[in-house]
Amino acid sequence: MEKEKYRSMFLVEAAEHLQAMSDILLRLDSDPENRQEIDALFREAHSIKGMAATMEYEETARLAHRLEDDLDLCRKRGYMSAGEINQMLAGVDLLEALHDDISQERPERSVEFYLQALTLEERSEGPVSRERSQPPPGEEEGTKIAGAAEPLLIQIDLVDTVPIAAPRLLVLLKRCSEFGIVLKSWPSLEHILSDKVDGRLLVQLRPQLPTKEIHAQLVGYSEVEEISFPKPVVSTGLGARPQKSASVRVSTERLDQLINLTGELITTRYQLQNALKQRHLKDLDDGIGQLSRLVKNLHHQVLQVRMVSLRALFSRLSRIVYDLARSSAKKIELQTDGADIEIDRAIVEELVDPLTHMVRNAVDHGLKDKDVGVISLKAWRDRDQVLVQVTDDGAGIDPQTIRRIARERGLLSSAEVKMVRDYDLYQLICQPGFSTVDTVTGISGRGVGMDVVKTAIEGMGGLVLIDSTPGAGTSITLKLPLSLAIIRVLLIESDGARLAIPITRVIQAIEISPAEIHSSSKQLMVHYQDAFIPLLSLRKMLKQQKGGKMKELPLVVTEVMGRRIGLVVDRLIGQQEVFVQRLAPPFDQIPGCAGGTILGDGQVVFLLDLQSLLERRKKRI
Repeated sequence: MEKEKYRSMFLVEAAEHLQAMSDILLRLDSDPENRQEIDALFREAHSIKGMAATMEYEETARLAHRLEDDLDLCRKRGYMSAGEINQMLAGVDLLEALHDDISQERPERSVEFYLQALTLEERSEGPVSRERSQPPPGEEEGTKIAGAAEPLLIQIDLVDTVPIAAPRLLVLLKRCSEFGIVLKSWPSLEHILSDKVDGRLLVQLRPQLPTKEIHAQLVGYSEVEEISFPKPVVSTGLGARPQKSASVRVSTERLDQLINLTGELITTRYQLQNALKQRHLKDLDDGIGQLSRLVKNLHHQVLQVRMVSLRALFSRLSRIVYDLARSSAKKIELQTDGADIEIDRAIVEELVDPLTHMVRNAVDHGLKDKDVGVISLKAWRDRDQVLVQVTDDGAGIDPQTIRRIARERGLLSSAEVKMVRDYDLYQLICQPGFSTVDTVTGISGRGVGMDVVKTAIEGMGGLVLIDSTPGAGTSITLKLPLSLAIIRVLLIESDGARLAIPITRVIQAIEISPAEIHSSSKQLMVHYQDAFIPLLSLRKMLKQQKGGKMKELPLVVTEVMGRRIGLVVDRLIGQQEVFVQRLAPPFDQIPGCAGGTILGDGQVVFLLDLQSLLERRKKRI
């Protein structure tokens, strides 16, 4: 059988079934007697088993068959216990890991220990009843064997005298796979095989053995200097971050529309050729108008092909909240709205990490002193932008705490601490290493979460807006473009050169008179919306020649590195939709340049990356 021919189709369909299984299990957690959901879950496992068996993926088929058998018992009984739901979620995690193995063309990992753990539980306890869904009184933590055990992080350090670390790490990683379900490893298997490693191995797994026994089996290796078990990292729901898909499903209706448009373009091409040949200027003008309409329609249809809904991402976050609630012993309700909003597939893939950090912060910081809390995940369209918002009803952010930390770290002067607005103050939590808590937990507290969010979102041409009310909760809103390829930009001019700024980074474009400019500590400022913002010259940032005096100064108000600024330019040209292309190496390393585009007159225009320009300016200072 030609497996390669159908592998991509299997991966797409299997991913959909796995996502459906995770969604159903989360719904069953609140309604464990829903027979329709149990039946649907059984069908999903049966579908995965059938597809895997057809493709000869033996380990995936074995595991799916076991889950199918367990679900058949639950169907006959009419409900699923809490322990069985957790056990089934662990099975879905392992199926996801197997899916990743197949997508990366690696051999499937063994599922034997998972299957044996289930068999042991069945032999010793029999079918899990409602009364037995919780651990028996007196059962010691760390001694039970459960397929749904919390993730365990194992750190193995080799002795310094080991000449080549890679072979030893490979043996140890394989050994760890015998202790349970390996979710992730640092370094990864690919890095170990390429010999790009040092003498340390970190393995995250769902253990099937007690910690003491794992330690006893690893300590026998002479090359191992130290074995430790750091605080476990909370599972993100489906193991490692999903791989970027090389394919996307397109409805036949959209394909038909593209085919029809192609036919009309061909017809219009012949009309234009004939009009040009006959020198019929009116027909030529009509043909160009028709061509413009068709190209605009084609642009819209191509964008629609790349669009996917946020439903899968929202579902993934639901699983994350479920795991975080279990690990933090909090009762959390997740409310979602706008899951059907569509956005560029590439943006959805880049949103996984930022939204995960935001949800983790909401659970650990926002709901810190609450046993019961609500997290709201909302998305909506605003013209050519998509807004995604995470809100919690927790303690909120204390502005006085941020003022104190900002003053201690030298981020703000004593005068600035007193004058800065709360809105601008909240943006400081996106500074690298900034954290409002003194204790590091397994969920957050290292000061890297919002820094990651800010960097990722601004890298996509978006904005991060933070608002909070002490005692009432925090709201973080992401403003995102619909697409990374075709975007709307503001064209500007500086020293005779045309440049572009993504419209999502522009708060307002205005003109001011020199009389409105104020000076404070050698910094030029302008009053904007009840606050003073610094003025920066684009000519100076780009090391261009100094310009002459102007009666009116064109100003682009934007937000960079958490603060609003006024960017002084020579001329505001206007807005335009452009196709952005990445620059070829080594030009893609030019600071301040996020890509390029070609305008209708053939001129090449570069897209400005204001954040990297500001960072370079700070380093020079």
